[in-house]
Amino acid sequence: MRIGIARTISDVGYYVADAMGFFREEGLEVSIIGFNSAAQMVAPLGTGELEVGGGTVSAGFYNAVGRGILMKIVADQASIKPGYGFSSLMVRKDHVESGRYKTFADLRGMKVAVGAPGTGSASALNEALKKGGLKYGDVEVVYIGFPEHLPAYKNKGIDASITNEPTMTRAIEDAVAVRVAGNDVTYPDQQTAVTFFSDHFISNRRELAERFMRAYIRGVRIYNDALKDGRLAGPKANEVIAILTRYTPIKDAGMFRRMVPSWVNPDGEVNVASLKKDLDFFRALGLIEKKDISVDAVVDSSFAKAAVAKLGPYQSPPN
Repeated sequence: MRIGIARTISDVGYYVADAMGFFREEGLEVSIIGFNSAAQMVAPLGTGELEVGGGTVSAGFYNAVGRGILMKIVADQASIKPGYGFSSLMVRKDHVESGRYKTFADLRGMKVAVGAPGTGSASALNEALKKGGLKYGDVEVVYIGFPEHLPAYKNKGIDASITNEPTMTRAIEDAVAVRVAGNDVTYPDQQTAVTFFSDHFISNRRELAERFMRAYIRGVRIYNDALKDGRLAGPKANEVIAILTRYTPIKDAGMFRRMVPSWVNPDGEVNVASLKKDLDFFRALGLIEKKDISVDAVVDSSFAKAAVAKLGPYQSPPN
């Protein structure tokens, strides 16, 4: 079976489950296939060319479902929790040093980058703007992939951004941008990435889908065992970092120790309230084609619940 990933740190649950043999123990042989974004997974999920996808929930996802491309959100893949603001509001360092930026209100008129239109990072920017009494239209929003935020700061092509790790830490270490607020401050509990199942996988291969979810949840729990105090510094950190250096282009283990990691629910629960808030934002921007599309219609929590019933509730490791 095939897993589509957007090649971010939030894919770590799949990496751990694969590296530690959890998929094999469930009788599954998986292929992990990289995409530039979750939006590119929609068509292959609809046709059954992918059984599983992982990434952000966008306006495009809801529109695809509205057009009859059936798939479901089945588990958490990355969330914003206190201390785990792996996505943050960044401002160009010279603006901070000069006093051009002092508070959220000073974002007015700035050129601000987010990853893509109609995505969670755009909604996160909207929440940060609200902190300064601003609206989305009070800034010039530009859409640039997260890795490209770094060169954009270096050539002064942007003033601010909502940037994900590891680009966030690289921009700080290269002294071109300042992290002024983690999304855990501006938009706590945001559901930033999810696991999708294709309708074909759910309807025609349900037993395999249930086995997949058990393996994935086990992987996520090992990852949780690696988290401590907003860093990859828990009991399982060495194991998880070794897996990340093997499965991702980042070969510097120190970078993983310095960056702010994502959090993921160890029981797979999805934050439905956050998804509804983002959908309302997409709708306010006129990005949603069908009025009757709803979050409740696209979330299926049965697989995560069945996995937890089999595995038992998550137990935090002793410090």
